[in-house]
Amino acid sequence: MTRYCLVSVISGILFGAMDGLINANPVAQRLYAIYQPIAKSSVNAPAGIGIDLAYGFILAAIFLRFYPSLPGYTGILKGLSYSVLVWFLRVVMSALSSWMMFTVPVQALIYGILAGFVEMLVLGMLYGLTLKPSKIRHLTGLSAAKNI
Repeated sequence: MTRYCLVSVISGILFGAMDGLINANPVAQRLYAIYQPIAKSSVNAPAGIGIDLAYGFILAAIFLRFYPSLPGYTGILKGLSYSVLVWFLRVVMSALSSWMMFTVPVQALIYGILAGFVEMLVLGMLYGLTLKPSKIRHLTGLSAAKNI
């Protein structure tokens, strides 16, 4: 449980730091200028930190829960497969929705998709290298899906 909490906090901090780098750099500012008319003039930092930490705990918990069912024989491969799944559900689906509903430059969508892919790969590798279900879970039958 201590390892889970530590990795969750680290992944939440990474999530926030990478989001900052992805969204506040000059390239992103130019590509995302279309959002300027509806963008907030300031960011609520405490809320952002709380959300990123919650993401860290939630994503780590989901990784552990799905660990036996994820493709790959090693933790790193499971982490990478998890990152592709989360990337698709979080980043690609959001980009496709934006493409359908708003007039957003394709370059901005592609940038978001690629930056989100790198972000999810980093988190997936962190989870894959540091988290494994406890032996208690293996004894309860949660790993039975691996044998199917």
